[in-house]
Amino acid sequence: MHGTFSVSHQIEPAILYFGTPVVLIGSTNEDGSFNLAPMSSAWWVGWRCMLGLAANSKTTENMIRTGECVLNLPSAALVGAVDRLARTTGSDPVPSGKRMRGYRHARDKFGLCGLTAMPGETVAAPRALECPVQIEARVAHVHEMAEEDAVWRGNLAAIEVRVTRVHAHSGIMMDGEPNRVDPDRWRPLIMSFQQFYGLTSEKLQRSELGQIPEAMYKPPGWKPAA
Repeated sequence: MHGTFSVSHQIEPAILYFGTPVVLIGSTNEDGSFNLAPMSSAWWVGWRCMLGLAANSKTTENMIRTGECVLNLPSAALVGAVDRLARTTGSDPVPSGKRMRGYRHARDKFGLCGLTAMPGETVAAPRALECPVQIEARVAHVHEMAEEDAVWRGNLAAIEVRVTRVHAHSGIMMDGEPNRVDPDRWRPLIMSFQQFYGLTSEKLQRSELGQIPEAMYKPPGWKPAA
């Protein structure tokens, strides 16, 4: 047996955020102004993404109403900007659950965090130009979550979006590969149990999956739909 193992215990943590990249979701309010909200419950398969959101959040409301968003991925260097958005909401009045946790209404989220807003090219929702990756997307499906749970029913939504365009800063791209992000240059901001972290500067070891050319994951003849 290799290494030393601790004894496992049954636990009931209030949250299960073991560590995922932070996403700043850009959306458009009813009056055409921009909203920007941090979250970290997101995962990707191909050019699809699932977003876990509170059903009553302003971002969820905007995405369902407009059918679009931009998933802006901040680098670890933008941690200060992301943290300035913490405990703010575009909802007015502030929902009771968020008010209890100390949230306040903020109308100009981009001004508050110091990032630059620009409408997307395939959607009207805003890109955050300082974010090294900006992913434009349209809502494909909205799934209500925890419908069998009397406490959580109606409070959570899983929104599937299809990506329509990806923008990336040149500084994170792989040399000689115009469509490949270099994981040695890309340093996403990570949230784990409500704390901010970054990735180490070096790979832990050789990856067997990393030997598969990325192009092999793209179905023959497939092109993103606007």
